[in-house]
Amino acid sequence: MLNRHEFLEKRGLVLTVAILVVVAIGGAVEIAPLFYLESTIEKVEGVRPYSPLELAGRNVYVREGCYVCHSQMVRPLRDEVERYGHYSLAAESMYDHPFQWGSKRTGPDLARVGGKYSDAWHVQHMINPRSLVPESVMPPYKFLANAKIDPENAAGWLKANRAVGVPYTDEMIEKAAEDLATQVDPFAADFDGFMARYPKAQVRDFDGDPSEITEMDALIAYMQVLGTMVDFTIYEPEDNYR
Repeated sequence: MLNRHEFLEKRGLVLTVAILVVVAIGGAVEIAPLFYLESTIEKVEGVRPYSPLELAGRNVYVREGCYVCHSQMVRPLRDEVERYGHYSLAAESMYDHPFQWGSKRTGPDLARVGGKYSDAWHVQHMINPRSLVPESVMPPYKFLANAKIDPENAAGWLKANRAVGVPYTDEMIEKAAEDLATQVDPFAADFDGFMARYPKAQVRDFDGDPSEITEMDALIAYMQVLGTMVDFTIYEPEDNYR
């Protein structure tokens, strides 16, 4: 019985056919479920699509190439968890197109940056990174404070993301321009409706200038929401590798 492998090893053509059969079976077992599974990502309570302002900030983040130096993926390793927080869940990126994972970290990972620093800290860091982090090699982004956002473009951003699977509703798209303005004004008329559409959204003026909505507002709103949608306190300590 143990010597029967010699039959295959001494016959190259037979061995090749056997390898192809085994690979085909293994491939079918792995690929077949993908045709009937609606999603391979397990949904997690709290994860929602980005608000129009957060989405605008994410667009700025991608446009400026922030992902080149900052990853958004905390790996399940003790040193990473102790430095950045709970390891990343696939569901946290389920509405990111494209996702911002990576391994390049010229700067720190930003998956858990939400709430770590104040809005004023972020504004100053964008204006002059070395005023807060002397060893930083990050370029300044002062111009974002003067780059106004046109609310009329907001509906188009949501429509584009809905086309690739993000579950924005017709109501969200219809109210996109209004919701973008509402997120920087806690006294807006439709504040409650906005919070119902985007639970846990942070509503305030982000860049310190309430007179206009800028790309600085949007980028800070985006960074302040990163890692805040999921309540990680429900996880047991051992699940957090601590």
